[in-house]
Amino acid sequence: MIDWSEIKKVLILQPENPDGDSVASALALEEILGDAGMEMTIYSYISIPSYLRYIIGSDRITDEFPNDFDLTIIVDTVSGSLLENTLSGERMSKIQKKPVLVLDCHPVENDLPLEHAEFFKGEGDVIATGELVAQLAENQSWDINADAATHIVEAILADTLGMNTEAVTSQTLRTVADMLDKGAKMSEIDTRRREVMQKSPELVTYKGKLLQRIEYLLDGQLAYIHIPWEEIEEYSPHYNPSMLALEELRNASGVAISVSIKTYPDGKITGKLRGSKPIAGELAAHFGGGGHDYASGFKTTEWNLDELKLELIKKTQELLK
Repeated sequence: MIDWSEIKKVLILQPENPDGDSVASALALEEILGDAGMEMTIYSYISIPSYLRYIIGSDRITDEFPNDFDLTIIVDTVSGSLLENTLSGERMSKIQKKPVLVLDCHPVENDLPLEHAEFFKGEGDVIATGELVAQLAENQSWDINADAATHIVEAILADTLGMNTEAVTSQTLRTVADMLDKGAKMSEIDTRRREVMQKSPELVTYKGKLLQRIEYLLDGQLAYIHIPWEEIEEYSPHYNPSMLALEELRNASGVAISVSIKTYPDGKITGKLRGSKPIAGELAAHFGGGGHDYASGFKTTEWNLDELKLELIKKTQELLK
């Protein structure tokens, strides 16, 4: 067990596909542990996407790896493929010498290359890592200030698509209510999010082109879109191209699962999945990723695009049966 009395400096690691839950959970930990007297560093191997800038404090997440820390906390993943660059070289050597705590709510098999890591899974039907942060604070009798409460709500909203997935339970609502009592304001979160989500005319035009490229497979149950590197390079600094398509496909009639595939010059392929049926997590796990039943993702270098598309169709058909 981690002896918190010995911990002075904490390193928090983002997965290499940071999302609203991972970013907000890390910032909630920064607030809570900072108030408990610890010095915090939040590290991300890749830049935080611009669409997450509505989360106040996301600009404090750094790509400079610290030389000195007493504990590493990994948030929102137990997948080695989503930390393969982070957990390598000199960084890995430093992390292996210190305690590691993992906070992740995804129901997938752990393949982190850290045998000494401890896991805090929490209690009940936890559907966002932000909920685990709240439970950890309660477990350790740490205070949750208004900023930390806000981040916990942001994390839950991000992983439940605004509290609209079937995974939301009475426990989820009680956690959010507790955070509102501590000073979080959902209206302010939504106002910031909407301001960041505003799109330029160029993005709106690009979104129209993306929607025209969507393929509807398996009698319309699988919606598929491929985004090549050239478009990632041009549009990602302004908005995540995957989300431009997926935010519309959430409401498409007859679509059980939507998949956005990105391809990169080094052969890497990433997938972002959103579903109206509870197969997204298992489908992503098939390609080495993970997530929730209705929202998940993966990263792989083991497939070419054509082979992956065929396997995606085959596995989706199997899961839908």
